[in-house]
Amino acid sequence: MNTDLLVIGGGIAGITAAVEAAETGREVVLVEKQHQLGGRVLQMHKYFPKLCPPVCGLEINFRRIRQNPKIKVLTGAKPTSIEGVPGDLTAIIHVEPSYVKADFTSGNGVENDCPVEIADRFNFGMNRTKAFRLPHELAYPYRYVIDEESAHDPAMKQFIESSGIEGVDLDMQPEDVEVKAKAVIWATGWEPYDANKLDHLAYGRLPNVVTNMEMERIAAVNGPTKGKILRPSDQQPITRAAFVQCAGSRDENHLPYCSAVCCMASLKQSRYIREQYPDAEIHIFFIDARTPGRWEDFYQEVQEDEKTVIHRGKVARIEEAGNGMVTLTAENTLTGKLEQVSVDMAILATGMVPTVAVDAPPIKINVDEFGFIQNNGTSVVVGAGVATGPKDVASTNEEATGAVVRALQMMTGK
Repeated sequence: MNTDLLVIGGGIAGITAAVEAAETGREVVLVEKQHQLGGRVLQMHKYFPKLCPPVCGLEINFRRIRQNPKIKVLTGAKPTSIEGVPGDLTAIIHVEPSYVKADFTSGNGVENDCPVEIADRFNFGMNRTKAFRLPHELAYPYRYVIDEESAHDPAMKQFIESSGIEGVDLDMQPEDVEVKAKAVIWATGWEPYDANKLDHLAYGRLPNVVTNMEMERIAAVNGPTKGKILRPSDQQPITRAAFVQCAGSRDENHLPYCSAVCCMASLKQSRYIREQYPDAEIHIFFIDARTPGRWEDFYQEVQEDEKTVIHRGKVARIEEAGNGMVTLTAENTLTGKLEQVSVDMAILATGMVPTVAVDAPPIKINVDEFGFIQNNGTSVVVGAGVATGPKDVASTNEEATGAVVRALQMMTGK
């Protein structure tokens, strides 16, 4: 397979880069490790700047991909090697089977009878889902999948045979695809920091302590509770909630850097709760609020909400308080006094870890001490999106467009 540009990562940065390059007339191969495009944005309930659901931005880009024959998409795929120099690069892309043929687009509901269920990774394991499924209602490619472990489950084989479902091949094999490209853009995004490492915040021990990304899924209409924000331990309504900023961030023992968007994300999520529960009380614990530029107005709006209390201090610990409640203890950095608040649910604003730092690329890439790609002109790939540093969706799109310009320069040597 020959192409001008190889884009690794099918989140918002990779999608933007692929579309922008293709619309200049370049051939593009877009590679995504999941079986659908969309990345972290697809997991959001709403995202800035318009506070709209993912469908309002991704659907447009998916349509642009569908309508542009210059873009080829490989999902369930990862590069295992990349060699060469700009202008003459060869990559081997390992493509995992989906066990469902590309022309199968509907099981007419019979997939709902699948007896094999798995933890729903898209919802961070907060619920279970059918192993034979459409990954997302907005999935692109619009293709059903079966995960590898379930494909070898005897119960799955019996179900497929007894149901007479055509288009499923449980013997489907992985394949390696050779791609020759002139330039590579690396847009593999980020992973949420592992909150299990924050022992003092009781994540994993107390069910009513969740992460900010889990909160996005809880609030989403296609999430584990169909958009109803409920206390995880007993599915009861929320009367009081707390947001814990810099959970692991700006901390030499965890992530020394600021992840840039966490403050805004928590302010946004506080609105999720207040919209569903007008009488709910919200507590937000900041070291300091980082809401630059136009987002200061949004911060002021939240501050003026009489049901929202802003605390200046970092949470030192979270403990069980009985009846499903959890108690947060923090030192107020203005008064020096300890404050304690008991709530139904605590949401940890965990930071962004570059995927490059946890899943090393098969080619040497220049990164900083935290694992973010450095576009300093000495690497054969161009970084884009959160792969180069924490940023919001709007900034990610802007950088992805800039990455295309860099890649075009590498192709032509200018």
